[in-house]
Amino acid sequence: MTSTADGSIPSLRRGQIIDSAIELIAEVGHARTSLSRIAEKAGVSKAAVLYHFTNKDELLDEVLNRVIGGLVEQVESAVHAAGTPAEAVSAYIRAMIGHLTAHPAHVRAITEALAIAELAGHQTIRADASRWKVLAELLAAGQAAGQLRDFDVKTTAVVIGGAIDGLVGQWLAEPDFDLRVAADELETLVQRAITI
Repeated sequence: MTSTADGSIPSLRRGQIIDSAIELIAEVGHARTSLSRIAEKAGVSKAAVLYHFTNKDELLDEVLNRVIGGLVEQVESAVHAAGTPAEAVSAYIRAMIGHLTAHPAHVRAITEALAIAELAGHQTIRADASRWKVLAELLAAGQAAGQLRDFDVKTTAVVIGGAIDGLVGQWLAEPDFDLRVAADELETLVQRAITI
């Protein structure tokens, strides 16, 4: 059971329901994930699910908060531990790919949620600045310190993010795809492209 800030039974139960929803979305997809199925997987009643979440959309929002929050936390920690701006960019790539590889159910939950958002008319979610802004800021800081060459930071950040998405997507489609080797290649390509 997932630990929570206050450790209370309701908070623990809420975390258990979110974890079960993540696993179920990864296993069968969003469309086939009902509140009843989530309740069954979590070992609780549907009423218990409805006590914590008014509907499936609210639960999906919490699923996204959980999976994206965990990813952001790990990436930020890796970036802050890096020395130079170039090392921070490598740490970003490694942390993103490492976290997504370690949590394939989270990747599938994110993918499903983004697809649902696009179907609901939120096509701008994939182009959201938060998807590239942190990396662009790292790149700009490296340029300002004179450690990275001159290039358009937004374009470069979007390209790196797209490459990470592509590699993880290939790994999901082809489990034998060696994501660690692919991460090495991406890191090498990026370092050659950004360093002086």
